[in-house]
Amino acid sequence: MTEAAGLVPKRILVTGGTGLVGRAIEKVVADGEGRPDEEWIFVSSRDADLTNAAETKALFEQHKPTHVIHLAAMVGGLFKNIRYNLDFWRRNIHINDNVLHSAYETGVQKVVSCLSTCIFPDKTTYPIDESMIHSGPPHSSNFGYSYAKRMIDIQNRAYFEQHGCRFTAVIPTNVFGPHDNFNIEDGHVLPGLIHKVYLAKQTGSALTIWGTGKPRRQFIYSLDLARLFLWVLREYDEIEPIILSVGEEEEVSIREAAEAIVEAMDFRGELVFDTTKADGQFKKTASNAKLRHYLPSFQFTPFRQAVKETCAWFSTNYANARK
Repeated sequence: MTEAAGLVPKRILVTGGTGLVGRAIEKVVADGEGRPDEEWIFVSSRDADLTNAAETKALFEQHKPTHVIHLAAMVGGLFKNIRYNLDFWRRNIHINDNVLHSAYETGVQKVVSCLSTCIFPDKTTYPIDESMIHSGPPHSSNFGYSYAKRMIDIQNRAYFEQHGCRFTAVIPTNVFGPHDNFNIEDGHVLPGLIHKVYLAKQTGSALTIWGTGKPRRQFIYSLDLARLFLWVLREYDEIEPIILSVGEEEEVSIREAAEAIVEAMDFRGELVFDTTKADGQFKKTASNAKLRHYLPSFQFTPFRQAVKETCAWFSTNYANARK
């Protein structure tokens, strides 16, 4: 029907399709943002081991995508990164090389990969922007993951120069939302705090927050990021990456983030900061000027509202949430 109507159908393969961002894209598409000429295919590690070149190629030959959103990665919070820098480097390098090369070999028209603001240099000026990715070493705590993600940008440029491939990447700031990994030891800061508040409320104990609470972050709600991913897939034509983030003025401290969660979950107990734990990078303030140039009127979900929705989802789905 779509071909008869003059539309060339797109088959969009989403790797890491059952993770935080993949689930958000699936929801946004299902809620009316999808288009009649688009067929969406969400795959996870159960469908193929993307560290294996043969399995990755077989996945691409099975689904024959015209477009790819590449989200699959080995990810984790600060303390997991500190312990396993080599694993983060090797697994992500294999995944990214296999996905991009399979996309090239099977004639995929466009790939949008997901990077992270932790790829930026540790010692830099703020705000960071897209031109600064390779201008110094990343923070020592997660250099394995950071360098592996940086290499996607190198590969995208090389595939474009040598083969004309339309491979690009987005750089979101700290993503959170439903279907996140709420593991306290290995997850990211916001979902870890949500889980801690939930448990502290259940047991009537104090809430212990690792570090001083002073580091500052820009948080982006997964459903907002999903809507931006659709725009990048359909409209953004540059090979150079683009930062997807709320504005600099929306940056909040870890203490402020914890207070938003405490309010959303109606926690009445004491807040304790364990300053023997590492803070990680103090800030990674990113500029969204390039995004605003393209989408000046894009509306982000207010932080406290997004926190409230995420806390409600976690409380409702506690038994089955990743934790």
